[in-house]
Amino acid sequence: MLVAGGCGFLGSHLVDRLLLRSDVDRILVVDNLWTGTRDNLKHISDPRLHIEVSPAESFATSERFDEIIHLASPASPPWYMRDPVGVIQANLGGALNLRNLLAKGGRFCFASTSEVYGDPLISPQPESYRGSVDCTGPRSSYDESKRCTESLLFECKRVYGTDIRIVRLFNVYGPRTRIDDGRAVSNFLGQALTTGKLTVYGDGLQSRSWGYVDDIIDALERFFWRDNISFGGPLNVGNDREISVLEVAEYITKLVPGTSIEFMPPVPQDPTNRRPDLTRMNQILPGWSADIPYEDGIRRTLDWFKVQIGKQTTPALAPAPLFMGPS
Repeated sequence: MLVAGGCGFLGSHLVDRLLLRSDVDRILVVDNLWTGTRDNLKHISDPRLHIEVSPAESFATSERFDEIIHLASPASPPWYMRDPVGVIQANLGGALNLRNLLAKGGRFCFASTSEVYGDPLISPQPESYRGSVDCTGPRSSYDESKRCTESLLFECKRVYGTDIRIVRLFNVYGPRTRIDDGRAVSNFLGQALTTGKLTVYGDGLQSRSWGYVDDIIDALERFFWRDNISFGGPLNVGNDREISVLEVAEYITKLVPGTSIEFMPPVPQDPTNRRPDLTRMNQILPGWSADIPYEDGIRRTLDWFKVQIGKQTTPALAPAPLFMGPS
Protein backbone atom coordinates (compact mmCIF):
# COMPACT_ATOMS: atom_id res chain seq x y z
CA MET A 1 0.00 0.00 0.00
CA LEU A 2 0.99 3.61 -0.54
CA VAL A 3 -0.38 6.43 1.61
CA ALA A 4 0.43 9.90 0.31
CA GLY A 5 0.26 12.37 3.18
CA GLY A 6 0.48 9.59 5.76
CA CYS A 7 2.40 11.75 8.25
CA GLY A 8 -0.47 14.22 8.41
CA PHE A 9 -3.42 14.50 10.76
CA LEU A 10 -5.83 12.16 8.98
CA GLY A 11 -3.15 10.13 7.26
CA SER A 12 -1.49 9.03 10.48
CA HIS A 13 -4.80 7.90 11.97
CA LEU A 14 -5.53 5.97 8.79
CA VAL A 15 -2.10 4.29 8.92
CA ASP A 16 -2.96 3.05 12.43
CA ARG A 17 -6.05 1.33 11.01
CA LEU A 18 -4.18 -0.09 8.03
CA LEU A 19 -1.68 -1.77 10.31
CA LEU A 20 -4.52 -3.73 11.90
CA ARG A 21 -5.01 -5.52 8.58
CA SER A 22 -3.51 -8.99 8.32
CA ASP A 23 -3.44 -8.85 4.51
CA VAL A 24 -1.08 -5.87 4.31
CA ASP A 25 2.58 -6.75 3.72
CA ARG A 26 4.00 -3.26 3.32
CA ILE A 27 2.82 0.32 3.81
CA LEU A 28 4.84 3.07 2.18
CA VAL A 29 4.07 6.56 3.47
CA VAL A 30 5.05 9.32 1.05
CA ASP A 31 5.04 12.76 2.65
CA ASN A 32 7.03 15.95 2.07
CA LEU A 33 6.34 17.04 5.67
CA TRP A 34 4.79 20.31 4.55
CA THR A 35 2.08 20.09 7.18
CA GLY A 36 2.64 16.50 8.28
CA THR A 37 5.19 15.45 10.88
CA ARG A 38 7.10 12.28 11.66
CA ASP A 39 5.94 12.62 15.27
CA ASN A 40 2.47 11.53 14.17
CA LEU A 41 3.88 8.07 13.40
CA LYS A 42 6.61 7.80 16.03
CA HIS A 43 4.46 5.49 18.16
CA ILE A 44 4.59 2.81 15.42
CA SER A 45 7.31 0.15 15.47
CA ASP A 46 5.70 -2.19 12.94
CA PRO A 47 8.35 -3.25 10.36
CA ARG A 48 5.76 -3.11 7.58
CA LEU A 49 5.74 0.70 7.77
CA HIS A 50 8.21 2.67 5.66
CA ILE A 51 8.41 6.46 5.26
CA GLU A 52 9.72 8.26 2.20
CA VAL A 53 10.12 12.05 2.45
CA SER A 54 9.05 13.25 -0.98
CA PRO A 55 6.31 15.30 -2.66
CA ALA A 56 3.54 13.09 -3.99
CA GLU A 57 3.75 14.76 -7.40
CA SER A 58 7.40 13.83 -7.96
CA PHE A 59 7.79 10.57 -6.02
CA ALA A 60 9.30 7.84 -8.18
CA THR A 61 9.73 4.11 -7.62
CA SER A 62 9.72 0.88 -9.58
CA GLU A 63 7.22 -0.56 -7.09
CA ARG A 64 3.56 -0.95 -7.94
CA PHE A 65 0.86 -0.79 -5.29
CA ASP A 66 -2.38 -2.67 -4.85
CA GLU A 67 -3.96 0.25 -3.00
CA ILE A 68 -3.09 3.94 -3.05
CA ILE A 69 -4.65 6.47 -0.67
CA HIS A 70 -4.06 10.08 -1.71
CA LEU A 71 -4.29 12.57 1.18
CA ALA A 72 -1.32 14.76 0.24
CA SER A 73 -2.60 18.30 0.59
CA PRO A 74 -2.87 20.89 3.35
CA ALA A 75 -6.51 21.52 4.22
CA SER A 76 -6.21 24.73 6.23
CA PRO A 77 -6.76 28.05 4.37
CA PRO A 78 -3.92 29.91 6.17
CA TRP A 79 -1.55 27.20 4.93
CA TYR A 80 -2.78 26.50 1.41
CA MET A 81 -3.35 30.16 0.53
CA ARG A 82 0.35 30.85 1.05
CA ASP A 83 1.47 28.36 -1.59
CA PRO A 84 -1.32 27.89 -4.13
CA VAL A 85 1.00 26.34 -6.71
CA GLY A 86 2.15 23.76 -4.19
CA VAL A 87 -1.45 22.89 -3.31
CA ILE A 88 -2.42 22.33 -6.95
CA GLN A 89 0.71 20.25 -7.47
CA ALA A 90 -0.04 18.15 -4.39
CA ASN A 91 -3.66 17.41 -5.30
CA LEU A 92 -3.78 17.17 -9.07
CA GLY A 93 -0.08 16.59 -9.76
CA GLY A 94 0.00 14.01 -6.99
CA ALA A 95 -2.93 12.10 -8.49
CA LEU A 96 -1.46 12.26 -12.01
CA ASN A 97 1.83 10.85 -10.74
CA LEU A 98 0.54 8.30 -8.24
CA ARG A 99 -1.97 6.71 -10.60
CA ASN A 100 1.01 5.48 -12.65
CA LEU A 101 2.16 3.51 -9.59
CA LEU A 102 -1.09 1.58 -9.25
CA ALA A 103 -0.88 -2.14 -9.95
CA LYS A 104 -3.26 -3.62 -12.50
CA GLY A 105 -6.63 -4.04 -10.83
CA GLY A 106 -5.56 -1.84 -7.91
CA ARG A 107 -7.67 0.72 -6.06
CA PHE A 108 -7.08 4.47 -5.89
CA CYS A 109 -8.67 6.31 -2.93
CA PHE A 110 -8.83 10.10 -2.72
CA ALA A 111 -9.83 12.49 0.05
CA SER A 112 -11.71 15.34 -1.58
CA THR A 113 -13.50 18.03 0.37
CA SER A 114 -16.81 19.73 1.06
CA GLU A 115 -15.10 22.83 -0.32
CA VAL A 116 -16.04 21.59 -3.79
CA TYR A 117 -19.54 22.90 -2.96
CA GLY A 118 -18.19 26.45 -2.58
CA ASP A 119 -20.45 28.79 -0.61
CA PRO A 120 -23.55 26.61 -0.97
CA LEU A 121 -26.98 27.94 -1.80
CA ILE A 122 -28.69 24.83 -0.44
CA SER A 123 -28.36 23.05 2.88
CA PRO A 124 -27.62 20.29 3.57
CA GLN A 125 -25.39 19.63 0.57
CA PRO A 126 -25.99 16.36 -1.34
CA GLU A 127 -23.32 14.87 -3.58
CA SER A 128 -25.45 15.80 -6.60
CA TYR A 129 -25.13 19.52 -5.81
CA ARG A 130 -22.72 21.12 -8.27
CA GLY A 131 -21.82 23.97 -6.01
CA SER A 132 -21.63 27.74 -5.92
CA VAL A 133 -17.94 28.10 -6.67
CA ASP A 134 -15.39 30.67 -7.78
CA CYS A 135 -12.44 29.36 -9.77
CA THR A 136 -10.63 32.72 -9.46
CA GLY A 137 -11.16 33.34 -5.74
CA PRO A 138 -8.60 33.24 -2.91
CA ARG A 139 -9.57 29.67 -1.93
CA SER A 140 -9.59 28.34 -5.49
CA SER A 141 -6.18 26.63 -5.43
CA TYR A 142 -7.58 24.16 -2.91
CA ASP A 143 -11.21 23.98 -4.04
CA GLU A 144 -10.52 23.68 -7.74
CA SER A 145 -7.59 21.28 -7.48
CA LYS A 146 -9.82 18.97 -5.47
CA ARG A 147 -12.60 19.30 -8.05
CA CYS A 148 -10.21 18.67 -10.94
CA THR A 149 -8.69 15.65 -9.20
CA GLU A 150 -12.17 14.22 -8.77
CA SER A 151 -12.68 14.78 -12.51
CA LEU A 152 -9.41 13.03 -13.33
CA LEU A 153 -10.26 9.98 -11.25
CA PHE A 154 -13.84 9.64 -12.47
CA GLU A 155 -12.56 9.85 -16.05
CA CYS A 156 -10.01 7.13 -15.24
CA LYS A 157 -12.89 5.01 -13.96
CA ARG A 158 -15.06 5.65 -17.02
CA VAL A 159 -12.35 5.26 -19.66
CA TYR A 160 -9.90 2.79 -18.10
CA GLY A 161 -12.04 1.00 -15.55
CA THR A 162 -9.91 2.16 -12.59
CA ASP A 163 -11.30 1.13 -9.21
CA ILE A 164 -11.69 4.40 -7.27
CA ARG A 165 -13.05 5.57 -3.91
CA ILE A 166 -13.65 9.31 -3.46
CA VAL A 167 -14.86 10.92 -0.25
CA ARG A 168 -15.82 14.54 0.35
CA LEU A 169 -14.73 15.32 3.87
CA PHE A 170 -16.47 17.96 5.94
CA ASN A 171 -14.74 19.62 8.90
CA VAL A 172 -12.62 17.15 10.87
CA TYR A 173 -10.80 17.84 14.14
CA GLY A 174 -9.05 15.91 16.88
CA PRO A 175 -5.65 14.82 18.24
CA ARG A 176 -2.63 15.11 15.90
CA THR A 177 -3.92 18.31 14.36
CA ARG A 178 -1.05 20.79 14.12
CA ILE A 179 -0.99 23.33 16.94
CA ASP A 180 -0.58 25.95 14.23
CA ASP A 181 -3.11 24.36 11.87
CA GLY A 182 -5.23 27.50 11.59
CA ARG A 183 -8.71 25.98 11.29
CA ALA A 184 -11.34 26.98 13.83
CA VAL A 185 -11.21 24.25 16.49
CA SER A 186 -7.43 23.90 16.56
CA ASN A 187 -6.98 27.66 16.33
CA PHE A 188 -9.31 28.28 19.27
CA LEU A 189 -7.67 25.59 21.41
CA GLY A 190 -4.16 26.82 20.67
CA GLN A 191 -5.15 30.41 21.44
CA ALA A 192 -7.00 29.42 24.61
CA LEU A 193 -3.88 27.69 25.96
CA THR A 194 -1.45 30.47 24.99
CA THR A 195 -2.69 34.03 24.46
CA GLY A 196 -6.12 33.47 25.99
CA LYS A 197 -7.72 35.41 23.12
CA LEU A 198 -9.87 33.40 20.72
CA THR A 199 -10.06 35.07 17.32
CA VAL A 200 -13.44 34.94 15.58
CA TYR A 201 -13.52 36.34 12.04
CA GLY A 202 -16.70 38.17 11.11
CA ASP A 203 -19.72 37.67 13.35
CA GLY A 204 -18.94 33.98 13.90
CA LEU A 205 -22.38 32.89 12.70
CA GLN A 206 -20.90 30.96 9.78
CA SER A 207 -21.74 27.33 10.51
CA ARG A 208 -19.77 24.10 10.16
CA SER A 209 -20.37 20.41 10.77
CA TRP A 210 -17.67 19.25 13.16
CA GLY A 211 -16.63 15.60 12.83
CA TYR A 212 -14.36 14.04 15.44
CA VAL A 213 -11.46 12.17 13.85
CA ASP A 214 -12.32 8.70 15.24
CA ASP A 215 -15.77 8.78 13.66
CA ILE A 216 -14.42 10.00 10.33
CA ILE A 217 -11.67 7.38 10.21
CA ASP A 218 -14.29 4.70 10.92
CA ALA A 219 -16.09 5.78 7.74
CA LEU A 220 -12.89 5.94 5.66
CA GLU A 221 -11.85 2.48 6.82
CA ARG A 222 -15.18 1.01 5.80
CA PHE A 223 -15.37 2.83 2.47
CA PHE A 224 -11.75 2.51 1.37
CA TRP A 225 -11.25 -1.17 2.10
CA ARG A 226 -13.31 -2.97 4.76
CA ASP A 227 -16.85 -3.11 3.36
CA ASN A 228 -17.46 -5.14 0.23
CA ILE A 229 -18.95 -2.43 -1.99
CA SER A 230 -18.41 -1.38 -5.58
CA PHE A 231 -19.54 2.26 -5.29
CA GLY A 232 -16.71 4.65 -6.18
CA GLY A 233 -18.14 7.92 -4.88
CA PRO A 234 -18.35 10.74 -4.32
CA LEU A 235 -19.45 10.14 -0.75
CA ASN A 236 -20.05 12.86 1.84
CA VAL A 237 -18.32 12.04 5.12
CA GLY A 238 -19.00 14.25 8.10
CA ASN A 239 -21.20 15.14 11.02
CA ASP A 240 -24.59 16.53 10.00
CA ARG A 241 -24.98 18.48 13.25
CA GLU A 242 -24.46 22.09 12.17
CA ILE A 243 -22.96 24.48 14.76
CA SER A 244 -21.73 28.05 14.40
CA VAL A 245 -18.09 28.98 14.78
CA LEU A 246 -19.05 31.41 17.55
CA GLU A 247 -20.78 28.68 19.55
CA VAL A 248 -17.64 26.54 19.43
CA ALA A 249 -15.50 29.47 20.58
CA GLU A 250 -17.90 30.20 23.44
CA TYR A 251 -17.82 26.55 24.52
CA ILE A 252 -14.01 26.55 24.63
CA THR A 253 -13.96 29.72 26.76
CA LYS A 254 -16.06 27.80 29.29
CA LEU A 255 -13.55 24.94 29.29
CA VAL A 256 -10.53 27.21 29.74
CA PRO A 257 -11.15 29.84 32.45
CA GLY A 258 -9.79 33.32 31.86
CA THR A 259 -10.14 33.20 28.09
CA SER A 260 -12.15 35.59 25.95
CA ILE A 261 -13.26 36.15 22.37
CA GLU A 262 -12.11 38.94 20.10
CA PHE A 263 -13.73 39.68 16.76
CA MET A 264 -11.75 40.45 13.61
CA PRO A 265 -12.86 41.43 10.09
CA PRO A 266 -14.39 38.59 8.07
CA VAL A 267 -12.21 36.44 5.86
CA PRO A 268 -13.04 36.88 2.13
CA GLN A 269 -15.26 34.15 0.70
CA ASP A 270 -15.48 32.27 3.98
CA PRO A 271 -18.42 29.88 3.34
CA THR A 272 -21.54 30.77 5.31
CA ASN A 273 -22.59 27.18 5.96
CA ARG A 274 -21.49 23.56 5.78
CA ARG A 275 -23.67 20.53 6.39
CA PRO A 276 -23.52 17.17 4.63
CA ASP A 277 -26.57 15.43 3.27
CA LEU A 278 -25.90 11.87 4.48
CA THR A 279 -28.64 10.12 2.51
CA ARG A 280 -26.10 8.39 0.29
CA MET A 281 -23.86 7.59 3.28
CA ASN A 282 -26.76 5.83 5.00
CA GLN A 283 -27.22 3.68 1.89
CA ILE A 284 -23.55 2.86 1.25
CA LEU A 285 -22.34 2.48 4.85
CA PRO A 286 -25.48 1.58 6.82
CA GLY A 287 -25.13 2.00 10.56
CA TRP A 288 -22.35 4.60 10.39
CA SER A 289 -22.88 7.91 12.14
CA ALA A 290 -20.76 10.61 13.70
CA ASP A 291 -21.56 9.58 17.26
CA ILE A 292 -19.05 11.66 19.24
CA PRO A 293 -20.64 15.05 20.05
CA TYR A 294 -18.45 18.07 19.52
CA GLU A 295 -18.51 18.85 23.24
CA ASP A 296 -16.84 15.51 24.01
CA GLY A 297 -14.53 15.66 21.02
CA ILE A 298 -13.31 19.14 21.89
CA ARG A 299 -12.55 18.08 25.46
CA ARG A 300 -10.48 15.17 24.14
CA THR A 301 -8.67 17.43 21.68
CA LEU A 302 -8.06 20.03 24.40
CA ASP A 303 -6.38 17.39 26.58
CA TRP A 304 -4.09 16.45 23.68
CA PHE A 305 -3.28 20.11 22.94
CA LYS A 306 -2.32 20.68 26.57
CA VAL A 307 0.28 17.92 26.37
CA GLN A 308 1.68 19.15 23.07
CA ILE A 309 1.92 22.79 24.10
CA GLY A 310 3.51 21.72 27.38
CA LYS A 311 6.36 20.14 25.40
CA GLN A 312 7.18 23.36 23.53
CA THR A 313 9.34 26.15 24.88
CA THR A 314 7.84 28.56 22.34
CA PRO A 315 4.37 27.34 21.33
CA ALA A 316 3.60 27.82 17.66
CA LEU A 317 0.51 29.82 16.80
CA ALA A 318 -1.42 29.49 13.57
CA PRO A 319 -0.68 31.95 10.78
CA ALA A 320 -3.36 34.58 10.33
CA PRO A 321 -5.61 34.34 7.27
CA LEU A 322 -4.57 36.19 4.16
CA PHE A 323 -6.77 39.16 3.35
CA MET A 324 -6.26 39.45 -0.36
CA GLY A 325 -7.30 42.56 -2.20
CA PRO A 326 -9.20 42.55 -5.51
CA SER A 327 -7.30 41.15 -8.47
